[in-house]
Amino acid sequence: MPNSNAVKATSPRLTLIATSLGFALIILDVTVVNVALERIKTSLETDVTGLQWVMNAYTLVFASLLLTAGALGDRFGAKRIFISGFALFTAASLVCGLAGSITVLIAGRIAQGVGAALCVPASLALVSASFPDAAARARAVSIWAGVGGLALAAGPVVGGVMVDRFGWPSIFFLNLPLGLLGLWLTLAYAPPGSPTPDRGLDLVGQVLAIIALGGLTFGFVESGQFGWTHPLVVTGFGVFAVAGALFLLTEARSADPMLPLSLFRAPAVGPACLVGLLTNFAYYGLMFILSLFFQAAKGYSPLATGLAFLPMTALVTIANLVAGALTARFGPRLPMVLGQALAAFGYFALAGTNAETSYTIIVGPLLAAGVGVALTVPSMTAAVLANVEKRRTGIASGALNAARQTGGVIGVGVFGSLVAGGPDRLLGGMHVALILAGVALVIGCLVSILGIGPRQSTMGSVSPVATQGPCS
Repeated sequence: MPNSNAVKATSPRLTLIATSLGFALIILDVTVVNVALERIKTSLETDVTGLQWVMNAYTLVFASLLLTAGALGDRFGAKRIFISGFALFTAASLVCGLAGSITVLIAGRIAQGVGAALCVPASLALVSASFPDAAARARAVSIWAGVGGLALAAGPVVGGVMVDRFGWPSIFFLNLPLGLLGLWLTLAYAPPGSPTPDRGLDLVGQVLAIIALGGLTFGFVESGQFGWTHPLVVTGFGVFAVAGALFLLTEARSADPMLPLSLFRAPAVGPACLVGLLTNFAYYGLMFILSLFFQAAKGYSPLATGLAFLPMTALVTIANLVAGALTARFGPRLPMVLGQALAAFGYFALAGTNAETSYTIIVGPLLAAGVGVALTVPSMTAAVLANVEKRRTGIASGALNAARQTGGVIGVGVFGSLVAGGPDRLLGGMHVALILAGVALVIGCLVSILGIGPRQSTMGSVSPVATQGPCS
């Protein structure tokens, strides 16, 4: 009888719902905050630098902990780590919603980032354990990734509605009932998992990675307020250089490194990670700066701002499917180059935008930017996973996504520094930022042409972690 009850208590479908719900909330919190920036700025009496930290505190921690979170799931069991991360994310959302100061909000975002990093690798492991049949697992993973894509597209609109009707804290309170539902489903129906206690944890490497990324982010974010030569800014970049060098040295000598450097000797892995960094640098930075532009310069409400972003996100799923078809037929290089070229065109076309520019003129370049990035992401993932051993696909996916999240952190930091200092700097800084974004993607095109083989593809090995959409 105990065995029969145990079987009944495990439900693959309900596990898929729980993990997809957790993933959707994590992706939602990447984009939903953008449309609330102007209201947060007014309510908490902060400036552009404070808003940068609201965005980057989440993404920075998310990026730096992804690889270690995967190792924790292997060591202690995916179910335990997913529940811990989901509970932390939900509790941190309450802290964010109740925040009465920018400091408390940033602290809540840091905690959300920790929870998100713990959730994502563990959620995929739970899906994999729940669907042992390869075909069923592929369908489940597609649903999981599709829910993330829908959350990405819905984020700005959902955020706009919530902020307009109930105030900016509501975007965080929304996570509470959904988070509790997901936790209950996971506790009741997810498989227990199989912990591997001998799985190593590279704690020294993890600490050095956090310090390095933190120093880099601090330097970029605070440069807008203090200037590039201020001692604090220079110190931030210095910390990044020292910690980054020590990280590389530690990973090279470690018997069980967090990020095996040998991974980058495989063809296409290094170039694809660089393209991922450049792509998210442009996309995250654009979302941040255009949110301020739509609300501060054009006077849009949060809801109108969310709707204005819709062309960038609504066609993500369709563009991902097109990218898959192109990659299957021609290999990953062609869609990577086409996607980045299209996105670069969109960024360059937006560079002359001002407060009087009609939205009908803006919508075309926005569409090009969103579709271009969505064409690039699945193809770069195929390029990575086609060139690593099967046993290393997890760490390869983690490395690619960590590179992408790091690019997003840098993009928000650089773009924000260009518009910090008052409303009079918004338009000029935005124009420079958009040109930088276009240049970054032109560089990405060259990297793709030179570093990605024309037929480096094994379709079917594409990791869903990297097909979530431009911002995930």
